[in-house]
Amino acid sequence: MRKQILGNTGIEVSRLCYGSLTLGPLQANLPVDRAGQLIAYAYDRGVNFIDTADLYDNYAHIKNALDLIGKHNMVIASKSYAYDEKGARQTVERALKELGREYIDIWLMHEQESDHTIRGHYEALETYHQLKKEGKIRAVGISTHYVDAVSAALNYPEIEVIHPIFNIAGIGIQGGTRDEMHAAITKAYDSGRGIYGMKVLGGGNLLSDRDAAFDFALSQTCFHSYALGMQHEDEIDFNVKRISGEDIEPELYERLKSKKKRISIDPWCTRCKACISACQHGALSFDALSDKMVVDRGKCVLCGYCSKKCADFCIKII
Repeated sequence: MRKQILGNTGIEVSRLCYGSLTLGPLQANLPVDRAGQLIAYAYDRGVNFIDTADLYDNYAHIKNALDLIGKHNMVIASKSYAYDEKGARQTVERALKELGREYIDIWLMHEQESDHTIRGHYEALETYHQLKKEGKIRAVGISTHYVDAVSAALNYPEIEVIHPIFNIAGIGIQGGTRDEMHAAITKAYDSGRGIYGMKVLGGGNLLSDRDAAFDFALSQTCFHSYALGMQHEDEIDFNVKRISGEDIEPELYERLKSKKKRISIDPWCTRCKACISACQHGALSFDALSDKMVVDRGKCVLCGYCSKKCADFCIKII
């Protein structure tokens, strides 16, 4: 697995980043030890970079892997919605405690949308840079689905890393087209920002033509790494081989094709509708005729954020 320096951060990362959202309670909800085994399996195949977030509630899963491979052998990126000093410090300290580490490699302001939201979180941004001076963070950045946020990040020298959504179909890109997002990312890359993409497979919606999705992603010259969710060894093997340019045996393709994913809403759903406002993509609605929540699978990117808003944990990705 080829590695390269993430922009001007000096941090060396593998071209494949382990997207850990899929491991925790928002999605597959794997047992902690099983998740740790998968992360360690990926590490043994050259993956030294993992993405997580305060929201994902899966630090224990990653800690289990660190106990197996060594606590400083993975580059860890995490994120938080904190907007002030208190919240920023609390989320970083919680991550450090639960991961059993003295520092986090990369800390991102989660789901930024524009210059307006970055300014609204500026106290947190300043705090992250103070924590960097204290040796608790190595690099600071943002994650985003918005074209405007990628462009706005260039106005802030404090923002060293950008984690944007990007895929062949433009699924999930907000506030502009795929080409406009590409132009913004290219400008950020050329400025020295570290760029690692998300949703190469459109949250699972592009699995039917995964080769075209990978070909497109790997043809881009403005990404240092791509975060991909992986729930089992077959997905890890495929992604490692695909990104490394290795041949993939037909049997692996067949095994992957047999695995289907979808959102499932449990029958005991109380129809509180909190999930509707949590979905940025308009994929959830309430059908009064059937008295059920309905998923538009053409819009759903399988991010799992809606399930965080469900007080009764009725929403699963299976």
